[in-house]
Amino acid sequence: MVALLSDLMASLSHKGLNFLSRARDDGRRDIVALCDSLVSGRGEISCFVIAEAIFERWDALESEERRALLTRLAQRFAPDPDAILKQIETVRKDPSPENLYRLHAVSEPRAQELIRRLNYARNGTRRLVEVREVLLEALEGDRTLAGLDRDFVHLFTSWFNRGFLQLKPVSWDDSAATLEKVIRYEAVHAIPDWDELRRRIEPQDRRLFAFFHPQMHDEPLIFVEVALMTGIPGSITDVLRPDRPIVSREDATTAVFYSISNCQKGLRGISFGNFLIKQVVEELRRELPNLKTFVTLSPVPGFARWLRQLRENKTQTLLSAADHALVDRTDVEGWQEDAALLSKLNPLLRRLAACYFTCAKDSRHRPIDAVARFHLGNGASLEDIHAMADLSPKGLANSYGLMVNYLYKTSDIETNHENYAENGDIAISDRVKALLKQVAAK
Repeated sequence: MVALLSDLMASLSHKGLNFLSRARDDGRRDIVALCDSLVSGRGEISCFVIAEAIFERWDALESEERRALLTRLAQRFAPDPDAILKQIETVRKDPSPENLYRLHAVSEPRAQELIRRLNYARNGTRRLVEVREVLLEALEGDRTLAGLDRDFVHLFTSWFNRGFLQLKPVSWDDSAATLEKVIRYEAVHAIPDWDELRRRIEPQDRRLFAFFHPQMHDEPLIFVEVALMTGIPGSITDVLRPDRPIVSREDATTAVFYSISNCQKGLRGISFGNFLIKQVVEELRRELPNLKTFVTLSPVPGFARWLRQLRENKTQTLLSAADHALVDRTDVEGWQEDAALLSKLNPLLRRLAACYFTCAKDSRHRPIDAVARFHLGNGASLEDIHAMADLSPKGLANSYGLMVNYLYKTSDIETNHENYAENGDIAISDRVKALLKQVAAK
């Protein structure tokens, strides 16, 4: 029956596309006109056929043509201010439930209905995510597209809410298509080849969990890589070195979340990670009751940029002249191999990083570090700061090699989350407090 229905829909689509292709050169049937027809149509079959035709034409467009089309759609399907004002007057005269509902209906941008109906197409959800990826790129140079992007976010927030997402472990036995995407989407510590991927997911002390959506079953939305260890690591080498001893299930006491990767650029701004971490913690606790500690080993992507701005600030008081001279030595190639330099630099970098996490705030008075905002907002505490923990070119360029541990202590998560959300309070360990005291004492 499923195969028969699929064949029927494919046949209808093919016939519909043939019909519409005959009007390809008719100005009344350009892609915007097709979108008008889609929004005004009534039947599900016609919506399916027209949505397929729109995506067929979208796929044929060049990059600049796609951006121009998005601009046209943003203008064409924006809210109608005259209709809204007229309905507001009606509500003032008669605030009946019917009139209030009508106000809601006319206030909703037609773009939202367009997006809903485009979802009728085969793989519609996946294709719409790809459309928003183009939209986000165009948005950087054209803020008039902001309204259209808000419409996508509004709908995607509903379509990709936690109730629809499926948490699944990814193993070496999964399909090659899924495993290839893990390699491609890994955004923190690159996976150079299949052997490295195997080392990260096959041994008994390694796990990888991902969220999937039912309409994108082979496309992970976000995934986390987990190392089961006997203690909290201080460098990524401790986690990833090929010759590491394998930790047995019985000996593992610590789950280390060492890489979290968002996979779909078109879903930027749609949050999954807070659910992911908490659910993975629960999954691991059920599977391995010996686990007592849940902690990250996280990058510090904005630290080098912040410190560079601090060095250029002539009025700053955080860096002494001696400190400034010490940090200036990192401008020399190979500085990370100078043991005499590191003996003085590393303690300084750890103290500065403690200030970076607790004092450097954005316009909304949140930590400027995006990774910190993510984990602290989820209820973690800042546990420790490690020097020379990531010696990759990326790690050295972004953070002078610093990495940090965020601790997820189940008894404190809700309190930490509430204090952070309501007051901006950051939960920090005694180790980090000691670093801040050293700064204050200077």
